[in-house]
Amino acid sequence: MSNPSDTFAQEAEELLQSLEQSLLELEGAPGNATLVDAVFRALHTLKGSGDMFGFSALARFTHHFETAFDQVREGRARVSHELIAVALASRDHLAALLALGAEAVADAGIAAEGHALLARLNAVVEEQPAGAANVEARATRTWHIRFRPATNALRNGFRPDLLLAELAELGRLDWSCSDELVPAIEDLDASDCWLVWEMTLETSGSREAIDDVFLFLQDGEIDITAADEAPAEAETGDEPVTADKVEPQLETSAGPAAPKSDSVRVQSHRLDELMDQLGELVIAQARLRRISDELGDTTLGETAEEIERLVTGLRDATLSIRMLPISLVFGKFRRVVRDLSEELGKPAQLVTEGDETEVDKNVIDSLTEPLVHLIRNAIDHGIETPETRAAAGKPAAARVTLRARQAGGEVLISVTDNGGGLDADAIRRRAIERKLIAATDDLSEEALYQLIFEPGFSTAKALSSVSGRGVGMDAVRRVIEDLRGTVEVRSRTGIGTEVTLRLPLTLAIIDGLLVRVGEGSFVLPLASVEECVELPEDEEARQSGRSILRIRDQLVPFVALDTQFGFPPSDRKRRRVAIVSVEGRRVGLVVDDVLGQHQTVVKPLSAYHRGIEGLAGGTILGDGSVALILEVATLVRRAQSAPRIAA
Repeated sequence: MSNPSDTFAQEAEELLQSLEQSLLELEGAPGNATLVDAVFRALHTLKGSGDMFGFSALARFTHHFETAFDQVREGRARVSHELIAVALASRDHLAALLALGAEAVADAGIAAEGHALLARLNAVVEEQPAGAANVEARATRTWHIRFRPATNALRNGFRPDLLLAELAELGRLDWSCSDELVPAIEDLDASDCWLVWEMTLETSGSREAIDDVFLFLQDGEIDITAADEAPAEAETGDEPVTADKVEPQLETSAGPAAPKSDSVRVQSHRLDELMDQLGELVIAQARLRRISDELGDTTLGETAEEIERLVTGLRDATLSIRMLPISLVFGKFRRVVRDLSEELGKPAQLVTEGDETEVDKNVIDSLTEPLVHLIRNAIDHGIETPETRAAAGKPAAARVTLRARQAGGEVLISVTDNGGGLDADAIRRRAIERKLIAATDDLSEEALYQLIFEPGFSTAKALSSVSGRGVGMDAVRRVIEDLRGTVEVRSRTGIGTEVTLRLPLTLAIIDGLLVRVGEGSFVLPLASVEECVELPEDEEARQSGRSILRIRDQLVPFVALDTQFGFPPSDRKRRRVAIVSVEGRRVGLVVDDVLGQHQTVVKPLSAYHRGIEGLAGGTILGDGSVALILEVATLVRRAQSAPRIAA
C-alpha cells in the first residue's frame, strides 16, 4: 500500500507544474478570470492537502501566497509583470519545500528566502492603486454538498475538521452531520467512518475550487450541486444508501460507494518490468515460429500463427500504455524561454505545435536536456538583439517554435527560431582553425552545420551565462544518438534556423531489417531504411575511386559493411544495398544478404561493449543466436572520412 505522504508529493508536483503553466499564461492574458481561478485553486489545494499530510512549512507559505492572489481574485489587485515574476519565484520555493518532505524543518537559508519572497509579494500587491484591478469580479453562488467518506477514510489520514475549514475559506459554510448509517454498537469498529456531511456553501469561487478540496478524498461518495441546477445523482451512479441496506465491511474495503476512475497511477518501473516480460515473450514466439517451420506440422503452424497474432496485439497494447504526450516536455519550456529572454534582454515567446503527439516514456524522460540546450542556443545565438531586429524590419519579440509530429515509425521534434540563421562561413573558418576539416575540403552547408555538434565547437565571440563554451550541442547529439536518433539542421540567413530531432517512437521493441554480413547477423532500424537494391557487378569489381550508385537518376554513395567491420572481403557474386536516410541524405550500406523484416526486442550491450561506435544494442533471434543492432548514423558518419565514400 502506498504511503499517503508519497501520494501527496506526486500530486503536489503536478499541481506545481500546473501552477507554473497558469502563471505563464496569465502573464499574457492578465484579465483572464479563469486563469486567476486556476492559480488560486492550485494554491488552495496545496495548502489544505499539505497541512493534512504533514507538510506544515509548505502549507504556511502557501497560505500567504494564496492570500495575495485572493486580492487579485476579488478584483482588489492587478496582474502585472512584477506580480508574475515574484509568483514564479514563490512557486519555485514551494517546490523546494516539497522536496524537504513531510515534517521536515526548513533551514535558516530557506526560511529567510521564504520571508523575502512573501515580503516582495505583499509589496507588489499593496503598492497598486485602488481600482487598478484588471480581473472581473465574480458573482456569489450557492452549492449543496453531500459527502460520505469511505469507511476506511480515517485510517488513511482523513481529517474532517481540516476539510470543513478549507471549505469555509471559500465562502459562507453551513453544515450538519448525519449518523443514520452508523451500525449497531456491537458491529461498530471505532476506526471506521460512517458519518455523512450535508453542507451549503455560498462562494464566488468556481466548482473546480470545491472539487479540489476533495482532491485527495476520492474514495467516497461526493455530490456537489448548484442551488440553481437540478439535483444530480451521486458520482457513483448507485442508488441512495439507506441504513437498512448497510452492512459492516472488512477493513480492506474501499467503501461501499467508491467512485469509478478512468485512470490509474502506475509506477514506471512496473511498466519496464511488463515490457521486459513482453520482450521475452516475443523472443519465445519467434522461436516457436522457427520450430514450426522446421517441422512442417500444420497444426503447430496454425497455433504459432495464433500466438503470433496475440503477441502482436499484446505488444501494441503494452506500447500504447508507455506512450505519453509530448506536451509533458513542451510545457516545461515556457518558463525557460521567459527566463532566458529576460536574462539576455531578447524578448521571445514560445509557440508549441503537435503537443498531443505521443512518444515512449523513456524517450520523454531523455528529451529535456537536449531541448534545453537547443532553446538556449536559439535565444542566445540565433535570435538578434531588439535593435538588430528592428533594423531588419522584424518584430521586436522573436519566436521560438517547438513542433512535434509522427512520420512512420519515428517522431520528429523540431526547434525553430526566426532569428538571423547560422553563419556557414564562420562555422567553416572555426572548423579549419580546430583542424576538423581541411581548407581544401568542399562541404555542403548541411555538412558544415553538422560541425556545430562537435565537442567544444563554438563560434561565439564571447562567453555568456547561458552558452558559448561549445558543450551544449555536443550533449544534444550524444543524447539523441543514445536514443538511436539523428539530428538534422536547416538554416537560412536572416530567416532563422530549424533543428530537427528524428527519434524512434519506442526504445523497447522496434521493427528492423535483418541482414547478413559475413557470418554475422545484424539489424538495421526499419525506420531508417528507404529501399533495398542489388549491387551492380561493375561496382562490386571496382577497386578504387568513389563508390556511387545511380538509382533513378540520383547519385547515392555507398559503403561496404564488411570493410567497415574488418571482415574478410565477401566472395558472394550477388550482394544487396540497403538505402538508408541519414541527416537528410541517402546513403547505401552494402550487405551480403537481406533476410527480411524482424520484430526486434532491443537488449542493451554489456558494459565492455557499450562504447563501441555504430552499435545500438543486440537482439535474440528465433534460433537463439544474437544479432547486433546497428546505429546507422554513426556508421555512415565514420565511413564518410574514407576516400571511397562520397560526401
